[in-house]
Amino acid sequence: MTATGHARPAAASTADPTGEPSSANRPAPPPVPTSAPARGGWFAPMLLRLHFFAGVLVGPFVLVAALTGAAYALTPTLEQVVYDRELHAPVSGDALPLAEQVAAADEAVGDAGTLVAVRPAPTPGDTTRVMYTGDDLIEGQTRAIFVDPATAEVRGDLPVYGTSGALPLRTTISDLHRSLGLGDAGRLYSELAASWLGIVVLAGLGLWIGRWRSARRRGRTTRDLLRPAPRSSGLRRTSSWHASTGVWLTVGALFLSATGITWSQFGGANVTSLRSALSWTAPTLPTAVGESVADGAAAGSAAAGGASDPHAGHHGAATPGTAAVDPASFDAVLAVARTVNVNTGLVEIEPPADAASAWTVTEIQRSFPTEVDAVAVDGATLEVVGRTDFADHPFMAKLARWGVDTHMGSMFGLPNQLLLVATALGIAAMVVFGYVMWWQRRPTRGGSSRALVGRPAPAGALTRAPWWGLTLVVAAGVAVGVFLPLLGASLVAFVLLDAIVVVARTRS
Repeated sequence: MTATGHARPAAASTADPTGEPSSANRPAPPPVPTSAPARGGWFAPMLLRLHFFAGVLVGPFVLVAALTGAAYALTPTLEQVVYDRELHAPVSGDALPLAEQVAAADEAVGDAGTLVAVRPAPTPGDTTRVMYTGDDLIEGQTRAIFVDPATAEVRGDLPVYGTSGALPLRTTISDLHRSLGLGDAGRLYSELAASWLGIVVLAGLGLWIGRWRSARRRGRTTRDLLRPAPRSSGLRRTSSWHASTGVWLTVGALFLSATGITWSQFGGANVTSLRSALSWTAPTLPTAVGESVADGAAAGSAAAGGASDPHAGHHGAATPGTAAVDPASFDAVLAVARTVNVNTGLVEIEPPADAASAWTVTEIQRSFPTEVDAVAVDGATLEVVGRTDFADHPFMAKLARWGVDTHMGSMFGLPNQLLLVATALGIAAMVVFGYVMWWQRRPTRGGSSRALVGRPAPAGALTRAPWWGLTLVVAAGVAVGVFLPLLGASLVAFVLLDAIVVVARTRS
């Protein structure tokens, strides 16, 4: 987001924004604040230099992340259309016991997989998912058999991903958004995009605030800082679109950056460690058979860890149990859970991992209001051995849950998804505007292009900074490097490259 605005028209003999003399036959474009820093200052020129280089070098990553994110945001709704047969069934009567539905799925699967979970049909007209292990599945996927709850007819057989239950369309787009389909190596792209997006937006916001304050001091209107310049053309018009779009999207872009970092490979691990150190995690559901509810709840709070990760619903999957599963137990365990804290239709029932563990019933409703209560039930005695309630989670754990679900488009349904699409496409437009501005600032003479792109924002801002300014910049850089190592490493690379370029130009 580059700060732009109105400036007094320059005479034909003045230099244009690129530093080249203007043609005698046409007036030079009015100067814009993307070309030269204000005299005597250092902070605004530093922000401009950072904003420019980060936008140019990381822009492609941000553009790809924004476009794939916009596509992903709509997939929960698109799935309802693309996979209509698998997800829906005619309403033809009361639902059969889960035991009969599981038996029908078992017959379809045979010996090709192990039963790991069941998701009963949440509402009339939906299907039940009976989930198994299977061949040719990626990590986090299970094989889901979709069963008509009223007739036990098998209506589909598809791989599903994580607790989010993503079907193949959403899984493919999610993989592109997260790693470009390149695995862990590809995740570096999304970490760069998420972390640098926040830096670029904050730098642009700082430039915009400087222009707003300048306009106020001079008694000029500030309305044009919030909207595209209606009567401008060329570079000034593009710059006004870039700046005004950016300022309106600041909150949304910073939200996507902050929540996106929590998924990242290196920065995300530090976020998880920080949340654990500050007790910002949700309690883990105790599942050991033989514990009382009180003992189990205490043990769960003390053992808060992986299960409290709010991303578990995005990339986790049920673990296959080793104990024999009686299909009739699904009905009995669910009935017990309904008397404790399970009161929503969206639930997942998991058999015990071994003979010493309990069955678990977990609410998986990620739309508002959030319903993620869970209960553990001893399959032999039907006694409750543990429970967790979302209402009792620490506030920061709730905030993490809400942030992840909003980022994924689960919270608030279609309105949230449309807002995410608009924000992501706006971010993509800002990247494109930035590159167009760079091209429009290229040196020209007599109407003929002499370069493909314009000159970068001027260097040397830090040489004018006071000692305390340099100290703050270095301290901020070190903090960023420790907490977000990939961002810190790329920032050091940018600074070194910039220094090399400046020295080379000075000597030439």
